[in-house]
Order: sequence, then structure tokens, then C-alpha cells
Amino acid sequence: MAKPALGRGLGALLGGNPPLNPPAYTPTTAPLGSAAITPDNRDRVQRVALNRIRPSALQPRKEFAAEALSELADSIREQGIVQPLIVRERDGFFELIAGERRWRAAQLLNLTEVPVITREADDRAVLELALIENLQRENLNALEEALGYAQLAEQFQLTQEIIATKVGKSRAAVANATRLLKLPASVQSFLRDGRISVGHAKVILGLADEKNQQLAAEHIVKEGLNVRQTEGLVAKLQARGTRLAGDPAKPPAIVSVDSNIARLEEKLREKFGTKVHLKYAHGKGALEISFFSDGELQRVLEILDVTAD
Repeated sequence: MAKPALGRGLGALLGGNPPLNPPAYTPTTAPLGSAAITPDNRDRVQRVALNRIRPSALQPRKEFAAEALSELADSIREQGIVQPLIVRERDGFFELIAGERRWRAAQLLNLTEVPVITREADDRAVLELALIENLQRENLNALEEALGYAQLAEQFQLTQEIIATKVGKSRAAVANATRLLKLPASVQSFLRDGRISVGHAKVILGLADEKNQQLAAEHIVKEGLNVRQTEGLVAKLQARGTRLAGDPAKPPAIVSVDSNIARLEEKLREKFGTKVHLKYAHGKGALEISFFSDGELQRVLEILDVTAD
């Protein structure tokens, strides 16, 4: 696995890993913006009232397992908070940049103060850092990861290539993750709850019709289908769609793909990071690769090692 790459300025934002035995904490009751707060001193750890810290709206992680938080709280009760929270000053409070699990666990223990390091960071840097921290620790579910990428793309106009570089992923991995957001809300709910896997979801995306996507997900949950069995189910639903769309007076020119072709189609989607449709019948067919911008066309051509000259 490639080593995650910090975006520009994020390494400085974190200031490296805080030492296990940090400098003595500096209690402060001074208001925000006073001389007691020194954002430029990156080694300084302060104790801040817990009720002055707020979670960030940019945090991609939305679900925090109660059992895991309870275990972290037990550890903090015994050892204290070894790694300070990273925060920024915001609207009269301290807004979390990193360390929301520790902040939540501190609330469970009714702590009055926690150690923090204050940083200066804009919204984009905060979102990038939150994504990187959670991805490195494998804390995000698939949809949270996808939503984080989508937010970087939409709110800050970043391309998938730039996002991939910042979070240490391949461009195809980012593209495939964001494709999950195209699933109907009901199917996303199944994925979020763990009733279907990412592998199931990728196969379901081979169906163009949302009704069939939902039908497939319901079958997977009801019958406990594995990914291979889901490929067969999707192939059958694709066949049904071909017959319904064709002329009932004569058979369709191209029959449905079987599960092996469906699996190959999914591999091609992952390779190109875009919509791919493979039609096959009796050794003949067509391969359709979709693109939605000049940049995407250029990327597909580069993957194929084809130049426009």
C-alpha cells in the first residue's frame, strides 16, 4: 500500500507526532486571542476547558462506535490523554482539527479540561487533515470516505488526481469510492449498516436502473448472497432489462453478459475509474468507455497509451 501523502502544509499543521511525554501543560483561562494563546509556538501544549471545544462540521466521520469510545474512555481514565487534541480558534471557541474520539471520550468521563495544541488552518486544510487522519487509521466507512472526497471536489474544486495525491490513494480508488454516492439512498443505507459490502455495491452499480439496484440489494440482504452470487443476479437483471427494451417480435441482437463478463466489466470500471459498458455475445460485442470532460478523456487515453497526435 502506498504511503499516504500529506497535502501541502498538513505536515506543518500537525507539527509531527506529539511526544509521549509532552511538555508540562499550561493551564489557561485567558480569552481566545489573548497573549496566553500562542498558535505560532507549535510545541506548546495547553489545557483548555472541555466546554470551549466544538466538533468540526468538516469532520467526514459521522459514526463513532459506543463500545470503542467506552474502551478509549477506560484507557484515558488510567493513562490520561497522552496525545493532545489539535484545534483552531473559531468564533470564540476552539474547533477540533484532529482528535474527536478523544474529545468524545473525555465527555464520557466528565473531564473539565483536556490538552490541546492550537494551529492556524483554513477549511480545506482541516478537511484534508481529517480525511488523512481517518484513512490512515481506517476509521471511515466507505460512504464517509466517498463523501469526504466529494466535498473536496465540490467545495474546493479539486480534481480526483489532486485529491488522490493528497490522501495517498490512487486516482482510480478515489473515483471508485465516489461512485458509491450514485447508489439510491436505500442501497446506501444497506451499505452504511453493513448489510451489504463495498464489493456488493460495486457490482450493483453495474445496473443502470435505480429500481433494479434496489431490487438487487434487497435480494442480497434477504438471501445472504456473496459477491460472486451477486454478479450472477446482476447479469440476470441486465438480461431482463435488455429483453424489455428490445423488440418483442424478435430476440435482441446482443444477449446478456454472464457473470464472468460482468466481473470483467467491473474490473474495467476500476481500471478506468469511469462508467464502462461491455456488450458480448458469441465472441462479438462492443466496449463503451464513458468520459465526462476533456480531462477525463485525456486520462483514459493515457491509460490506453494513446496520443491525440
